[in-house]
Amino acid sequence: MRGATLFSLLPLLSFLPGALAGHGLPRKIYGVNLGSWLVVEPWMLPQEWLNMGGENNCDCTKCIGSEFALTQANPATADKIFEGHWSSWFNQTDVDELVAAGINTVRIPLGYWIVEDLVDRDTEFFPRGGLRHLRRGLKALKKAGIVVILDHHALPGAQAVKQQFAGRCVIEPQFYTAYNYHRALVWTSVMTALSHVDPVFDNVVSIQAVNEIIMDSSKTPGYGDFQKNFVQTVRATEFLLGVAGFSTFGAVPAPHDGNFTAMIPNVGDGFFNAEVRTSLLEAFPILLKMGVFGLSRRREQLITRCALCGSFSMRADSVRASFMDVSWQWNNPPNPADAALGPQAYDNHLYYVFGGVADANEEAYMKHICNLDRVRSDAALGNSPLFFGEWGLPTQFSATDAFLMKWADAQKLQYSKGAGWIFWNFKVEKSKLAGDMAREWSYLEGVRRGYFTKDPAQYHDENVCVPYLNGASSSASATATSAASSTAAASTTAAATSTAASSTTAAASSTASS
Repeated sequence: MRGATLFSLLPLLSFLPGALAGHGLPRKIYGVNLGSWLVVEPWMLPQEWLNMGGENNCDCTKCIGSEFALTQANPATADKIFEGHWSSWFNQTDVDELVAAGINTVRIPLGYWIVEDLVDRDTEFFPRGGLRHLRRGLKALKKAGIVVILDHHALPGAQAVKQQFAGRCVIEPQFYTAYNYHRALVWTSVMTALSHVDPVFDNVVSIQAVNEIIMDSSKTPGYGDFQKNFVQTVRATEFLLGVAGFSTFGAVPAPHDGNFTAMIPNVGDGFFNAEVRTSLLEAFPILLKMGVFGLSRRREQLITRCALCGSFSMRADSVRASFMDVSWQWNNPPNPADAALGPQAYDNHLYYVFGGVADANEEAYMKHICNLDRVRSDAALGNSPLFFGEWGLPTQFSATDAFLMKWADAQKLQYSKGAGWIFWNFKVEKSKLAGDMAREWSYLEGVRRGYFTKDPAQYHDENVCVPYLNGASSSASATATSAASSTAAASTTAAATSTAASSTTAAASSTASS
C-alpha cells in the first residue's frame, strides 16, 4: 500500500464495515445558528457593541466595527470585555429555549483565533478565552441532545471583504494565500482531534471548512487545493487516532515509543501530502498545550487504537467534512465533491432581502422559493446531502405578519427537500437601538410570534406553495390562501424590515437557483 494514493483507497473504504460512516447527523436537520456568540457581528447587538466600546453605522474598515478593531483598541481589557459577552449571549436559558422549540442541530460560527496559538500577536488582535466558553456551550448542548456543526466562520487573513463575520474588516482578503491556508489546516486538525478525544465534543457531527468564500472563484486562487487538503487533514488526524477504518490498513506502523510526532512522517508516505503532514505536526503541540492528552506518559502515547486518550472516551466514527456547495461560487469553481473522502455535506445560504433574487413583492418571493431547484441541481453535481445553513425571514418590503408566517412555511418546505435547514439566527438583540430587528432575524422570536410552528417539522399550511408552482392555474393562484393567514398573532403589527447590515455577503442572494 505504500505506493497508493489516498484517493485510490476510496473503492476499498466503501467495503469496510462501518468505515467512514459519519456520526450522528439527524435524519432531518432543524437548526439555528449561534451567531454573534464566539464571532461577534456588531449589527446584531448594536447597543451591547456600543457598551463594549465599539462603534456602529460606520465603515468597519475605518472604525471599531469588528472583533479585531475592538481588541486592538483595548489591548489591556479586551479579554475581559469579551468574557462578559460570551457569558451572557449564550447560556443555559438559551439551550432550554432551543429544546422547547424542537431544535436538534446548531451551527456554531468560530474564528480561527479560538485556537490561540495560531494568532500572530504582533499583527493580529483577537480576544483570548473563547475555547473555554465553546466547551461550556458544547457540554450544555450535548446534555440537551442537540448536535453541533463547528463552522470555521472567520478565517486567517479574512476570507471576505468588509464583512464583520470575518472577524476583521478588510478591503482585500488575505485568506487565499499559502500561509493562511496552512493556518486553517492546523486549526482543522486541532478541531478534529478535539472532536474525538475530548468528551465535551462528542456531539460535534461536522466541521465546516470555510464560511462564505468569495463568490467569484477567479478571486479565490488555490481554494480547490485547500478543499482537498482540508479533507485530508481531517482524515489524517482521524487516521492517527485510529478512527473509522483507516487503521485497518496497517499503513502506519505503531511507533516504538508511542510518540505521535514519530508517526506523522509515516502517514504521508504514499497517503497524505507534505502540507497535511506539516499541519498535523504543528497541531499536536497545540493539543498538548490545551491539555487534552493529559500529563502522564500513558496519556501522551498515541497508537492506532488510541491508547493515548487515557481518561478520554474515543468515538469510533468520522466527523463529516462540509463545504459551501459548488453553486455558491461562479466562474468555473472547484467542486468540493471532488475532495470527498468519507462522510461529507454541503451548505448553501439564501437571503432574499439583499435583492437580485426576486422582485420586491410577496407574489415574486413566493413564486421563486416555491420553484427553487437547488437540492436537485446540486445533487446532480455530487453535492448531496445539502443543507441550507443560513436563511431568514427579512424581505425588501414591509411584510405583514400573515406573509411572514407563509414565508416561513414556504422556506422550510423547500429547504427540507434536502438534509434540512439552519436559521440565522437563534436570537438578536432586543433594544431601542436594535428596533424590531428580532421580528425577522430571530428564530426564537419567530416562534413566540407564531411565524414558526412550535414543532419545526410541522407547518401552518403544508400546501402553501401549491398556488405558486410553475404551471399552477391563475384562478387557483388567486383563490388559494395560506391557512396561516387568518391565525397571525393579533398582538403584532407589520413593521418595516430591518436595514441592519447582514451577517452574510450582500451578493449571497444571487446564489438562488430557480
